[in-house]
Amino acid sequence: MNKIKVGVVGTGHLGRFHAVNYAQIPEVDLVGVTDIEPGKARSVASETGCTPYHDLESLLNKVEAVSVVVPTNSHFNVCQKVLKSGIHCLVEKPIAQTTDEADRLIAMADQNRVIFQVGHVERFNPAMHALQGMKIEPRFIESHRLALFNPRGTEVAVVLDLMIHDIDVILSLVQSPVQTVDASGVAVVSDSIDIANARIRFENNCVANLTASRISQKKMRKMRLFQKDTYIAVDFLQKKSEIFQLVEKGKGGGLVVGDIGVEDKKREIIYQSPPPPQKEGLRKELETFIQTIRGKTPPAVTGREGRAALALAMVILEKSER
Repeated sequence: MNKIKVGVVGTGHLGRFHAVNYAQIPEVDLVGVTDIEPGKARSVASETGCTPYHDLESLLNKVEAVSVVVPTNSHFNVCQKVLKSGIHCLVEKPIAQTTDEADRLIAMADQNRVIFQVGHVERFNPAMHALQGMKIEPRFIESHRLALFNPRGTEVAVVLDLMIHDIDVILSLVQSPVQTVDASGVAVVSDSIDIANARIRFENNCVANLTASRISQKKMRKMRLFQKDTYIAVDFLQKKSEIFQLVEKGKGGGLVVGDIGVEDKKREIIYQSPPPPQKEGLRKELETFIQTIRGKTPPAVTGREGRAALALAMVILEKSER
């Protein structure tokens, strides 16, 4: 089987991880990397055993697919060159700066018949994969994504930097149109919003309450899902999921931690913590991208799904800035 020739555009903090992971995937030939800072490209190329290219065009002439890991304000310009060249593209979240840019990129991908995947890596978090096969129909969702302050990423508001991870996950779980959005936010230490809260009501009456902050004293990436007879706690940071379910007595498949009700209406509370896969989310994301190129799996996070997450994030951001 021929290896897929891959390149990485942007070799900063996250771009380096893309290159390192690609270099470890047996089906990939990491051809090269490029960056506007040649020194960074040379360093990552040396670490991963590939070639540093002095410009994007030179790299695109040698590859079949790329990861685009550049600042958000450069996503459109870089991705349009990639897609127009007939190269498969995985772009880090958010898909673009505006929904108009996203629409144009999606159209380019369709026209050139190439894979266009958006890097919403939490979809591949082991904690989420541990829930595969479970029927999830949440009625209420609460998420907290808190981070210590880091100047990297402050060119965009925290809604587009952090909250968009949870927006994408929630949209993938709820599968219902958004009905209303309320939001508020504050710019504390940067020129854009550093802490934000949003309340989203979907047409199926599910409600999601999201909080994101990049000025916290501790890290937290948790989501809680509530549905009929079930409570699910997802810890993205610890890569762990816990499930509590109400079941008829004697019919549970987990640890009995209590009961509720009386006499013949008594039910048991069952606890489960499904073992997560050992593979890191980014590695799984990149492998899925390669498998999609080979036609073995459907696109994991399509351009249209990335666009949907951006559109909702922009609504939240607009309401937060009022």
